[in-house]
Amino acid sequence: MAMTSDAKKSDSRRPFGVVAGYGLMILCATAAFLLIRSYGETLVAPSALQAGSVAGTAVGTDVFLRVLVALAAIIITGQVLAKLFAHISQPPVIGEVLAGILLGPSLLGPQLSGLVLPLSVAPFLGVIAQLGVVLYMFIVGIELNSALLAQRANATVITSHASILAPFLLGAVLSLPLYPRLASSNVTFTSFALFMGVAMSITAFPVLARILSDYHMTRTRLGVMALGCAAVGDVTAWCLLAVSIGVAEAKITQGLFVVVGALVFIAFMLLLGRPILIWLMRRWEGEPQSQTFLALIFVALLLATISAESIGIHAIFGAFLLGAIIPHESAAARIIRPRLESVVTILLLPAFFALTGMRTRIDLLSEPVNWLICGLIVLVATLGKFGGTFVAARLTGSSSHDSAVLGTLMNTRGLMELIVLNVGLDLRIISPTLFAMMVLMALATTILTSPVLRLLKAQTTFSEEDGSVAESFVRLPR
Repeated sequence: MAMTSDAKKSDSRRPFGVVAGYGLMILCATAAFLLIRSYGETLVAPSALQAGSVAGTAVGTDVFLRVLVALAAIIITGQVLAKLFAHISQPPVIGEVLAGILLGPSLLGPQLSGLVLPLSVAPFLGVIAQLGVVLYMFIVGIELNSALLAQRANATVITSHASILAPFLLGAVLSLPLYPRLASSNVTFTSFALFMGVAMSITAFPVLARILSDYHMTRTRLGVMALGCAAVGDVTAWCLLAVSIGVAEAKITQGLFVVVGALVFIAFMLLLGRPILIWLMRRWEGEPQSQTFLALIFVALLLATISAESIGIHAIFGAFLLGAIIPHESAAARIIRPRLESVVTILLLPAFFALTGMRTRIDLLSEPVNWLICGLIVLVATLGKFGGTFVAARLTGSSSHDSAVLGTLMNTRGLMELIVLNVGLDLRIISPTLFAMMVLMALATTILTSPVLRLLKAQTTFSEEDGSVAESFVRLPR
């Protein structure tokens, strides 16, 4: 009885310890960044920054034809490379991202690349790309099992924020040597350091979802937690990005509005949006394929994305949140997923990779020192993301194996990283050279995910043979 009483007292004290530890983590991270900032503001950046946009104006009547040719080229190249990378157990998205870079000016040169991806198609590819990303995140949200996520909500939030703070601070530290070399005098160190911290903190939500699907982990507890961590982490990262943009444009109040608006939007979707959607699904329970019902779902999707975009946290989070509040076992979910998935992943998403390939200039990394800096960026990004996630997961009760798997998954970048980098390039916070380095970092960290997961899965198989089954790779029933 005494031991039971002591255990109960220990359990009652644990929530307080978790909250205190979380608060201390936030305070220490804030103090560390302010210390970095105080020194970084004394640094001087180069006076000139190269143009960071591929803005092109559509001229002539053949623009539509050029867009179709560009899409056909990127889809064919992406599918070929995806098949090749599948043989070495890499996710298809790696081949699709590389397809955009291969067809861009880095390897083909401006003239040859202009035949396939002319600058005039960039604005139109951008619209198609954004639509593809929005629809894909909606599908990812539908796949999310919110009931499993709720079981470890506290651990998810803490782990997610730790996986942001560690790489964020390391990114700010890395800004000290990078700012004088790869920034511009029209960008303050604070803006540059904030952006680098955010860029280091991103987890590629869509890429992570596809990797989990490839490894049959989408419905496992660890897979759901990884998606939850990525969701919480990326929303937080987008809020930080909004603050950094506000600092860059001298509109700090706008950044604070984004933070408050994001919290209100999430609360509205969970408290009001979910009951309304469930009522609609019950209303059309006998006819989930009704065009009226599907039209209402897509109207809700558009309203959610418009709201998120208006707030400043990007439309994709509105799409994901709407998908997440739709019960993943419902008839509507089972009908929507197959109807959208193939069109989105094969036709629409490649447009984003083509657009990014047009903007990535690997040829700017001509000097050996630039490749050393690129390697340092990859190392810092990996240590920060994996280390922060691993430590937080262990402190919140996960095993060493599960913490390693979660850290590996959270180190996945790619699509979301590319979105953030494109924002930084448009605002000229980063130079084209640093943009190319960060794109390579996104590719490297994503490519590392599959082999490390295979290694951890092999260890799981070994433990299963010994009789201790690790749940991480056991798919749960629907």
